[in-house]
Formats: sequence, C-alpha cells, structure tokens
Amino acid sequence: MSFETAKRMEALPFSGIRVMMERANRMQKEGADIIHMEIGRPDFDTPEVIKQAAYDSLAKGHVFYTSNYGIPALREAIAEKLTKENGVAYAPEEILVTIGVGEGTYAAVAAFCNPGEEILVPNPVWLNYIHVPNFFGAVPVAYDLKEERDYQIDVEELESKITDKTRMLVINTPGNPTGAVQTRETLEQLADLAKRHDLIVVSDEIYEKLVYGDTKHVSIASLPGMKERTITLNGFSKCYSMTGWRLGYAAAPVSMIQGMVRVHQYINTCASSFVQEAGVVALKKAEPDVQIMVKEYERRRNYAVKALNAMEGISCRTPGGAFYIFVNVKSLGKTSAEVADYLLDHAHVATVPGSAFGEGGEGYIRLSYATAYDQIVEAMKRMEKAFNELREDK
Repeated sequence: MSFETAKRMEALPFSGIRVMMERANRMQKEGADIIHMEIGRPDFDTPEVIKQAAYDSLAKGHVFYTSNYGIPALREAIAEKLTKENGVAYAPEEILVTIGVGEGTYAAVAAFCNPGEEILVPNPVWLNYIHVPNFFGAVPVAYDLKEERDYQIDVEELESKITDKTRMLVINTPGNPTGAVQTRETLEQLADLAKRHDLIVVSDEIYEKLVYGDTKHVSIASLPGMKERTITLNGFSKCYSMTGWRLGYAAAPVSMIQGMVRVHQYINTCASSFVQEAGVVALKKAEPDVQIMVKEYERRRNYAVKALNAMEGISCRTPGGAFYIFVNVKSLGKTSAEVADYLLDHAHVATVPGSAFGEGGEGYIRLSYATAYDQIVEAMKRMEKAFNELREDK
C-alpha cells in the first residue's frame, strides 16, 4: 500500500547537498576513495572543554525537559555574547534556543509570513531559504549575488524586487555557498531599505567567526533602528564544530521571539538539556579552540583558491568567510550538475552543483574546505585532471 504525499510536498525537493553526500557515502562503502568536499561539516572534533561539559551535565542527571525558550544560563550567555561581540544589547528574554539554524529559519517563516507574502532571498543561497517559504505558501523572490561584484548585494537591484506583498528580507553573511562577507556599507544600505519598506530582516550569521585576514563581520541588528525589526539566527555547529549537537538560537525583540516559540514548542519542545549546558561552556571557554580552527581554515582556503585559479578555464573569488569556495566552471560547457557528477564518478571528489542553491548558482560548483589539508591537495590534483577530461569531451 502507498499513499500520495500532501500537495505542499511538491514544492519540497530533496536537498541537493544531501543527495550528493548520500551518493558519495554509498560509493565509499563500496570501496571508493572519496574526498568529501560536499558537506559543510568541520573535520575537527568538538573541543574537549565542550564535550566535558556535556559529560558533567549527564553525570549530574540533567536529562529532563527545559523551558521552551532554553535554559536561563544559556540564554544569559548568548545575550552577553551578542552584547559584547556583536554590539547589540539583548536581554535573555529576547533569546530563543533552537535546534540549529535550520529550525530558526523554519520558525521565523512560519511565525511571520502568510501565504502569498513574499520573502526576498539571495540567489544563490542555502537552499532552506528557497524551500521553507514554499512549504508555507509564501513566495521566495530571488535577488542576485553576482561574482563580478564579489557577491556583494546590489541594493538597487534588490529594491526593484519589492512589491506591496514583500514581508521579509533574508541576508546571509558570511554567506553559503559563496563565502562572501557583506560590507558595513552594504548592510547600512540594506538597513535603510528595510526601514523605508517596513520589512522584517532575517540575518543568518552562523559563520560569523569564520572570517579571514582583515575581513570584519557586522551584525545588521547593530545598526541604528534595526534591532527592533531583525531576527538574528546563529548557532554552534560551524564555529565550534558541533554540527551533530544541533544547537542554535534566535535573537529578536520579545514580541518576535514569542511568535517563534509558539512554533518551536509544537515541533521540538526544547533543545537537549545537556547540550544546552555544553553551549554555555562553548561561549565562555572555547574561543581559543575556535581561533585554532580559523587559522587552519585560512591555510586551506589559500591553497585551494590558488590551485583552482591556476587551472585552465577555472576561476573563483577568494571568500572572506565561511569555509566554501564557489568555483566558476562555465568554460567546461557542462551544467553544474554534470560537472559535479563527473567529479564524483571519475575523480571521486564530492562537491555540490551550484544549481542546488538557486538559478544563480548554475555554472558553479561549491567546495567545502572543511576537510584535511592533505585531502584538499589531493582533491585539487584529481579535479584538474577531471576538468581537462571534460574540456576535451566538450
């Protein structure tokens, strides 16, 4: 017996990232030597001080439900972090602890967007921002991130997309899949636009600590008049190498947090109690571990960018943040899916086709350099050989 899924599921495809990951894992189980550059998962272990905090919490029997909002100690620590590091004064009651940024995205759209209302989303972008609005009957409207602008938002182009149905603006900085960090000047222009058009801003800042060189991260909520209309989403997965712990948070005015918690309470009840206690320690004690990871990511980034730009017909920008490189493969004369498939099947390097991130990603592939340096060196050799084969086949 089989049953048809609900009509809304027609707008909810499988994740293009996970499709590549599942294929790569199957090939690996069958004996293939796969280099994983498809998934945004740090290869570092979670810092020991964080793991020890979770062990201690379990040993003390802290295994029960918490408040829907999260434990007070974590909400206080998050508020203190945002005030000190991001320049936005939050109180604990303005914080909601979520099951990663993924749930924060879901709760923000569910709480504030009606069917038919429009959400401005980057193109290309992490695919949740395309498909979660569709699930609720809201309409994602893409604004372009162009390579020739170093993926900085063209505020004039974005404003041309605004209609009387526009409700929400999504920004992601540092960005996935491009690694671009929006400048203060760009964010100031966006803030002015959001205030003039009375938009809710969802600012995804999960990669905020992964910035390199002189690049600086700026939270849009820190700009004048923006805290009251901004939902800042962040979490522990990327910067603290806690992807499997599923811990994130939203920061916003109390009225907005109360809207989101009404969604959250019917999906998850609360984040795991002992994970939340580990989150407190991450914020207070794990910064040295973060800086070690950032230094290594920068080394990997620098090698991969240099190697890619030395390949015939292949190019990429140097990303200011995150751990992704968006590689221009248009010269190969193939779709991004065809290139990614070829790399996996023939070079045993797993990547993600840019088309998985929206129409603006066609002609690109995304690489994650959150994998070991020696693996990246080997991947570049394999990829260059595969690119040459594809070019000869054109």
